Amino acid sequence: MPDRVMIVDHEDVCRERLSHHLSNRGFEVLAVDSGESALSSLVRFDPSLVISDIALPGLDGFLLLDRIRTHAKGTDVIFITSSSDVQVTIDAMKRGAFDSLLKPLDLECFDGSVDRCLRLHHLAVEGSPEPASDGESMRTVRWGPVGSDARMRDIYKVIGMVAPTAAPVLITGETGTGKELVARTIHWNGSFSDEPFVAINCAAVPETLLESELFGHVKGAFTGAVADRKGRFEVAGQGTLFLDEIGDTSMAFQAKLLRVLQEHEFQPVGGEKTRTTRARIVAATNRDLPARIQEGLFREDLYFRLCVIEITLPPLRERPGDIPILVNHLLDKVVREIGGGVPVIPHEVMNAIVAHDWPGNVRELENAITRAALLARGAAISTDHLGLSNSRRASEAPALDSLDAVESHHVQATLRKTAGNKSAAARALQISRSRLDRLIERYDLVV
Repeated sequence: MPDRVMIVDHEDVCRERLSHHLSNRGFEVLAVDSGESALSSLVRFDPSLVISDIALPGLDGFLLLDRIRTHAKGTDVIFITSSSDVQVTIDAMKRGAFDSLLKPLDLECFDGSVDRCLRLHHLAVEGSPEPASDGESMRTVRWGPVGSDARMRDIYKVIGMVAPTAAPVLITGETGTGKELVARTIHWNGSFSDEPFVAINCAAVPETLLESELFGHVKGAFTGAVADRKGRFEVAGQGTLFLDEIGDTSMAFQAKLLRVLQEHEFQPVGGEKTRTTRARIVAATNRDLPARIQEGLFREDLYFRLCVIEITLPPLRERPGDIPILVNHLLDKVVREIGGGVPVIPHEVMNAIVAHDWPGNVRELENAITRAALLARGAAISTDHLGLSNSRRASEAPALDSLDAVESHHVQATLRKTAGNKSAAARALQISRSRLDRLIERYDLVV
């Protein structure tokens, strides 16, 4: 018996396109144009999967999802949306959607999401054990405050799913990629967002003081301890404790931290009374922890305690299509803070920005935009304002005046990095090999 899929979309073209596509794949399809029509047909049609736009008139997608979870608990929901707002995707995953896909839909990605959803649906109905988390059988979806790169969207979705839980999270990535921002986003979307978010840079605190900073101390515990002092674990309460640069801590400290994670207990320095903690731990590092484990510099048992969920942030140079979006976002942010008019960024300057490698990632980009906005004083921004004298010349930068140009440039750059290996390039781009072949043909790329 074919799976039943309901499509809910007020846009006739999208609704009819998906209905035709899924019918051709052998599904039994019911297409409706509103949340109210979907609810009235829900019991009669009894779908395994509902595919719904979020921005429906009247009963919107979020309210429809809530009703489905109440009245048809065996039915999954995949959202489709025209909004690239990060919070929309995070909210979709928090509320229990299986996936959230961005319009216009890539039918290969769409089919993959539908197939994964229905495969897990059948396992649940048949009472089979959960499949191993091999990446294909897990929910996948979206990163950061802005950006529409596929890997960023996947990170947003993970944030939406993990935020309401108490699971420890390990965030990895190069310096400046936004690890603390992701940690804060997890906290803001968690069950205890009204509790404190407490951050500490473990590499910036001397080893002799790090234990006192985290666990606190009692009066007289050491020279200078003139009064009892609460540590970060206690200050965080049921909120989030963000341990930045965890990969730079000593083995001795790691052993003490492991005990806290295992027992949820600690003792202030110099104290005898055991205290408990209910804080959620989010750790971050720019180090390769598995390599440090092999070198005997990081405890393997602590790594597995921290890495229940791992989020890896890609460097900015690997997602050039997001750079213009980030530039405009950061420019608006800077102008709001310093006042004055919004400077213009000419095409050739934007091309130079996209062509720059940005070794310091988003942090470096934000510093450059802040500097440029201050120097430009509301006029046009130049490469001199940005301090990009060491980057490739704007005349050498590709003309990225359209999404097609950005996509073509990114695919060509990835093919160069993989020495023309199409399979490796497809994996790096997170697309199928057949789609890569079509892009190469479409843009007449050199392999």
